[in-house]
Amino acid sequence: METPALFIVAIVLCFGALLVLFFLVLRPRYGAIPVDRRRPQTYSENSSFSKVSQSLVDRMGGVLGKSGGPFHRALLYNAGVKLGPADFTVLVSVVAFLAGFLGTLLTTPVIGILIGVATPFVVRLVLSIRTDRRRGKFEAQLIDTIQMLIGGLRAGHSVMRSLEAAGLESEAPTSEELTRIVNETRIGKDARQALEETAERMGSEDFRWIGQAIQINREVGGDLAEVLEQVAGTIRERSEIKGQVRSLSAEGKMSAIVLMAMPVGVALMLSVINPGYMSVFVDEPVGNIMVAVSLVMFVIGGFWMSRIVKIKF
Repeated sequence: METPALFIVAIVLCFGALLVLFFLVLRPRYGAIPVDRRRPQTYSENSSFSKVSQSLVDRMGGVLGKSGGPFHRALLYNAGVKLGPADFTVLVSVVAFLAGFLGTLLTTPVIGILIGVATPFVVRLVLSIRTDRRRGKFEAQLIDTIQMLIGGLRAGHSVMRSLEAAGLESEAPTSEELTRIVNETRIGKDARQALEETAERMGSEDFRWIGQAIQINREVGGDLAEVLEQVAGTIRERSEIKGQVRSLSAEGKMSAIVLMAMPVGVALMLSVINPGYMSVFVDEPVGNIMVAVSLVMFVIGGFWMSRIVKIKF
């Protein structure tokens, strides 16, 4: 039997294994009392695909446990993803399988496996980028948030009522975080702890100052609006310094992006112009080893440059 025929047989066996996995091992399990009897007014018949997918998510949740696995709830929340850990893990697993399968069809099995394995790491990188953007947006909205808090306090509202009003009038992610603080205090969590956790979650030293000002005012009293005015002035000066730092480090960031994009661009260009020249890296074992080593060096170099151009103060 020739190699193409073996490859087709392998694909058929893989799909057969998936069918057995979905319809025999992961078939939906029903509780002792059907949903239509427990909630007759709200029950709607789900399709077979929905039942199978829900069963798969439930089993994945049992495997991950309370920790949530690599895509835990805190990571997804900070990135602004509304899915649960089990749902998101199943989604990433399906995407990784499809990416690996397409990579195998378009290139070679080795490259396809590498693409499938790299997919969860790429998703984790995307979540990290979304988290940084969400935190940056929270920082940019902080001055307006303080002004709304000051307005509420001077109108005679309490601190929590001012936070609630600011949450209703703000945009995401500030609205989400302030609403979470108010809801957590309503169910019994200490306000100081809720504010500290929000500052930690957003990585915001400026918001930590606001929480400390609120806590000091609760303990010793005083004009909280006046204190927040001074805090707003300090944050405004820090924002100006951050803007100067970003402008000075923009050249280094652009250089890092260009250096990271050049190897990928050259490889794609050579693959189009002279496919035989790049086939050595795909067909030969030595070429596969060189590609793997290059990917490792690429990741290390990219991480190194990202640390160099990232300035903390």
